[in-house]
Formats: sequence, C-alpha cells, structure tokens
Amino acid sequence: MLKTVLKHWLLAALIVTALSGLIYVVAQQGLRQGANDPQIQLAEDTANRLAQGQTAQQVIPTEKVDIAHSLATYLIVYDRDGKAVASSAQLNGKIPTVPSGIIANAHLNGEDRITWQPQPGVRSAIVVVPIQGGNQGFVLAGRSLREVEMRTENLFQLTLLSWGGTLLITLIACVLLFWRRPLRITHHSNKQQVAA
Repeated sequence: MLKTVLKHWLLAALIVTALSGLIYVVAQQGLRQGANDPQIQLAEDTANRLAQGQTAQQVIPTEKVDIAHSLATYLIVYDRDGKAVASSAQLNGKIPTVPSGIIANAHLNGEDRITWQPQPGVRSAIVVVPIQGGNQGFVLAGRSLREVEMRTENLFQLTLLSWGGTLLITLIACVLLFWRRPLRITHHSNKQQVAA
C-alpha cells in the first residue's frame, strides 16, 4: 500500500514540479522581455532622428541619470568606432563603458538586447541599435532592472510556495485514494441445537 501511494504521489509530484517550473519560466521571461519595451522605442526613435541629421547633443536629454540609483531611461550615443560622444547616463560621475562586444553584436545583427551590469548591484536592460545614414554610429537606450528583479523574486517565492502547497495536497489525495486498510475477516460459529 505504501509503495502504491508513493508511486502515484511521485508521478503527481513530477508533473506538479514540471508545470510549476514552466509557469515560472514563462512569467519570468515575460517580465524580463517587457523590461525592454520602452528602450526599444527610445533607441529606434533616437537613431532615426540622428539619421535625419540631428546631432547627438540635440537628441540626448540634458538631465543626467545616475544609473546606480534612478529608474529613469537613459541614452548613450556612440560613433562608428564605438566611442561615446554624448550620454544622459552617469555612473560614479562618468559615462559608463559598455563591452565592445555589445556594439559589435548590434552592428552584426542590426540590434542587441541584453542585461548589462557595469558594476556589482547595477543592472540595466539595454537595447543597442545602429544609426543608418550620414551620422553613422550606435544608440544605446537603457533602464534599471531593479523593480523587475524585485518582481521576479516575488514571483519565485510565490511559485515556490504554490509548488510546496500543491505537493502537500497531492500527497493527501494519494493517501486518501490509494491507502487501503486490510480487510478484517471475522468467523461466526453457528450453534446448532439438536432436538432430542
């Protein structure tokens, strides 16, 4: 009986675990991909303005964004060699430096969307697009992932709690369905009276 219960519960636990993992991954990816949306528009619109002849100083906001603390979107414009020529982003009082591979990927693929960590504890969702036309170069648009990562952590905790609760419920259900007590067979003796 115990083996029967365990066999069915392990099967149910496997299904529950797989579904919980799938739900978490889908939801987590939805949160992460959604974090790119404002930057996609900002990067493409800025690249189009530069391609039409506006200068980097004209398209970059004058207000600086401290990317270690602010949740605001920011822009960095690079020349064709990957050198920053204008930026609304600052980190420790300087324009943050991105790895050259990010610029190379944007040049090769026409765009690059990636999680960028310029220093520990500072993570941004960035989108890099090339500038077409006369003002060749690249535009980087970014935004802090702090809120998204907090939501992802909350999602993980909720998924973990739901997974544990569902496993407990399936265990109880398996015990109730498959645990059978042995039948007790009782013998009754019939007393026969013999008439004299």
